[in-house]
Amino acid sequence: MNGNFFVRTISSIIYVLLIIIGIFCSYTFFVTFSIVTFLCLHEFYKLISTKQKIGIHYLHCLAGVLLFTLFYLYNSGIFLDRYIFFIYLLYVVFVFILELYRNHKNFVMQVVFIFFGQFYVALPLSLLNVIAFSQKTYSCILLLVLFVFIWINDSIAYIVGINFGKHQLLKSISPKKSFEGFIGGIIFSFIFSFVFAYFFKKIPFYHWIGMAISIAIFGTFGDLVESLIKRICGVKDSGVVIPGHGGFLDRFDSLLFAVYALLFYMKLVVK
Repeated sequence: MNGNFFVRTISSIIYVLLIIIGIFCSYTFFVTFSIVTFLCLHEFYKLISTKQKIGIHYLHCLAGVLLFTLFYLYNSGIFLDRYIFFIYLLYVVFVFILELYRNHKNFVMQVVFIFFGQFYVALPLSLLNVIAFSQKTYSCILLLVLFVFIWINDSIAYIVGINFGKHQLLKSISPKKSFEGFIGGIIFSFIFSFVFAYFFKKIPFYHWIGMAISIAIFGTFGDLVESLIKRICGVKDSGVVIPGHGGFLDRFDSLLFAVYALLFYMKLVVK
């Protein structure tokens, strides 16, 4: 267990450094998360292929990158015409036509799983652009906030769960996750929100608290959803790329739901 914890820690440090470099400016953000989108979709379609074979899945990985790119172009102001998203709609129509000719028997399931990947993985990653350019120009602050609260919640939940966890959060899906870890992650996210409130006074402290708790809760359920998908597909990890953590999808699963938490909070609560 100690060896695994050491490996996880080293991998996490490297991961954190790469993300910080990746969100340093708009160009590194675009390149980094275009790659992340492709790799997460690649792992997702490989997972799904254990139950439903997805033909030419690299095409659908590239479609996810296309969606991310369109969001980037629109939100960055490079291309302000909303009709730019019709390019992606052409892909949607193409999928139906392609699957119509490829496999009549499994047509519905093929289409459902293909678009499930786009909705589950590509859309939330593309919405990072809305957060990044929420101030009209690129700002990494809210992106950093999003990742920091996810990291704090995940790390503390893991540590507390390993050492003090006695009551399982959802035994049938993820036996290692505990209520103690879940609450511990939320509490530490709450505490750390005051650090952001101290350094970034333009946003009231109670909004920092709200964002921290929202991200922690949604992030946890994002993790659980991916755990359920892996359990259904009969695999332990989505990949083996990141030592101690599994694959890219394993590393970004919390983000896929936490993005919505931060966006909803920004749009509905923060004035």
